[in-house]
Amino acid sequence: MGTLAICTEDVDSDIYLALGLKELRKGAIGTPRILSILSSLLEKSVKKNEMQSVAVNIKDNVAVFHGLRAPTISIQHYIDRIFKYAGCSPSCFLVAYIYVDRFVQQTDMLLTSLNVHRLLITSVMVAAKFIDDAFFNNAYYARVGGVSTAELNRLEMKFLFSLDFRLQVSVKTFQRYCSQLQKESLEEHQIERPIKACGIKESWSSKSDTQCAPTVAR
Repeated sequence: MGTLAICTEDVDSDIYLALGLKELRKGAIGTPRILSILSSLLEKSVKKNEMQSVAVNIKDNVAVFHGLRAPTISIQHYIDRIFKYAGCSPSCFLVAYIYVDRFVQQTDMLLTSLNVHRLLITSVMVAAKFIDDAFFNNAYYARVGGVSTAELNRLEMKFLFSLDFRLQVSVKTFQRYCSQLQKESLEEHQIERPIKACGIKESWSSKSDTQCAPTVAR
């Protein structure tokens, strides 16, 4: 469907690079920092919503995104999987996050462990189609996301109509989300650094916790 036409020169270059939004060179090893930031924010949002609501009322207009049980794969690993196999640009994930934010505002839906994975694969697929020059068909994204093609087709249509097909993201909006994510990341790093130095992790499974480091900061 073409590119988003966001001129990265108009986006703060320091923030852009800090978030890892510059595409990796072919063959380069590593993942953009934006992935871990987004997964952390989504995980915190899910935990907050599920702690505050013992029973979440599912509205009929968004019930299609809710599964019967939460997937066993964590949000972090799910995002990493999408990045690994879908071949999306790093900016695609930020645009997908903007779409999810718009979707939540339009539908008043709470992010939970029952719907966040379906929202992720749907929003990333839609973002890839809109901003990336090359993308796969729905059947491929369905395999990556662990859902059937028919289900992903339904999710895509519900997602698009809920957004009123408002997929354009201005440079100003893109830059604002970049700044917000960078700020969130810096604040979280300042809080969690002493904890992580002692090998305490927030991930859902921690099989290789290290012993407490002798110091908490260099």
